[in-house]
Amino acid sequence: MAGVLLTACGSGGTGGAGAAGAVPKPGGRLTFAVTSDFGCLDPQQVSSIDSVYPARQLVDSLTDQDPATGKIVPWLAERWEISPDATTFTFHLRPGATFSDGSPVDARAVKANFDTAGKLGTIAAQAASYLQGYRDTTIVDDLTARVSFSRPAAQFLQATSTHTLGLVSPASTAKPPAERCTSGIVGSGPFTLGSYQKNQSITLNKRADYRWGSTLWKQQGPAYLDQIVFQVIPESGIRNGSLRSGAIDGDSAVASQDEASLRTDGFTLQYRSAPGLPYGFSVNTGRSPLDDTAVRRAVSRAINRQEIVSTVLTPLTKPVTSPLASSTPGYVNLAADLVFAPDEARKLLDDAGWRPGPDGIRVKDGNPLQLTVQYFTGQTSAKAILELIQQQLRAVGIAAALHEEPVTNGGRVVQAKGYDLLWGHTKGADPDVLRAQYSSTGLNFNNLRPGPLDDLLTRQAATADQNARMALVRQAQELILTNQYNVPVIELTVILGLSAKVHDVVLNADARLQFHDTWKS
Repeated sequence: MAGVLLTACGSGGTGGAGAAGAVPKPGGRLTFAVTSDFGCLDPQQVSSIDSVYPARQLVDSLTDQDPATGKIVPWLAERWEISPDATTFTFHLRPGATFSDGSPVDARAVKANFDTAGKLGTIAAQAASYLQGYRDTTIVDDLTARVSFSRPAAQFLQATSTHTLGLVSPASTAKPPAERCTSGIVGSGPFTLGSYQKNQSITLNKRADYRWGSTLWKQQGPAYLDQIVFQVIPESGIRNGSLRSGAIDGDSAVASQDEASLRTDGFTLQYRSAPGLPYGFSVNTGRSPLDDTAVRRAVSRAINRQEIVSTVLTPLTKPVTSPLASSTPGYVNLAADLVFAPDEARKLLDDAGWRPGPDGIRVKDGNPLQLTVQYFTGQTSAKAILELIQQQLRAVGIAAALHEEPVTNGGRVVQAKGYDLLWGHTKGADPDVLRAQYSSTGLNFNNLRPGPLDDLLTRQAATADQNARMALVRQAQELILTNQYNVPVIELTVILGLSAKVHDVVLNADARLQFHDTWKS
């Protein structure tokens, strides 16, 4: 991989990293709060971070990615070979791994997963993106699978380390997508699904015979915890109070106003800057007035990113400097094109024919300059951030109407394209995450027409030489900002609040939780 990823950091204490010299103790139940429920536990379909957390525990991946170095290391695959043109990937599986229904993790299972994952369509857009150009998987022998693409797929090895391409049993791949979401997922992971109550809780139970963990994990036997319960608690104040009272052991999304007091009171804050696409606005370029590049650039110039961090968030969060988060391989610092320049924003709007109206909101051809801003439940601090951005935009004459939707409506909202600005982010520890967001042939959050950006994104995914590939990734980032297809605002920092009794919680390479090594004292 090109680039180095940030390691997870803690605030001190014993909660996140484990007490010095402490011996891990098996047993116990971990109760962990999440902010929302996507309504699905199929790792190949989920996109909400809160639902990824439990899904990740159910499945293993062919490979893993070291969060400190970005190196791809063995997991279910002991080793692999890649053809010089990056069209063929041959995986040699470790013997003895099984799904929780007793079926083997073998080449047949690999084929069943890759043959079906890319065909789930828009409900599994990330999986489809990873498998673009997929031709077939050949079963060389029971423990050898050869995955072939019709064109180079430079990003595929890293994709095999993600939860999205985590393996489920062949029986699960045969079930309808809706059934897979609620009760149809059987994985080979260290935990199995005990119960699922939508919008309330998800209970996972330890798999006692588990023996085939990632080579990054501290120990290779079964998990320490007997059970994990994910409680859905949308309100940050209730999560904070529950953590303090001991009703929960961890909070997946500590609110900025609670960080200092939790640290002072002996709780551990564990955090990691998430690679991928930062939090910001996908701009609907197919709707007036954002079909005009000048208006899109004015929106970006009107936003004071440092004020958002200083007012709403904390120093653990950074303003963006690129369409990619700084922890992403291939990131290029383009901060000069992401400055706060309200006078420039006003001039851009003046030149585009938008004149100040009597109430301060600009008008053109009798129409006010009003934008619809869409966001979803479970997005930490979203309302406070967007209300501040609303004020910043108004200062240059742009009105913004904020609309919140349940996260379960995300797919419908994106397909309908009824928004002007869509608030969100996409995680990914490979620059191919740009293709997932900006390809005109995918979900196409930005309503882009086919053009030069498609060509750059397709070429980078098909370029095996890393230096050449990163040059294309740089051009893509520059083109995105030149045309202001996106208005990035802040880098996503995952901040966990943990009881002092909780040890060895891991935030992996793409800042997802992994609980195999976690234990309670």
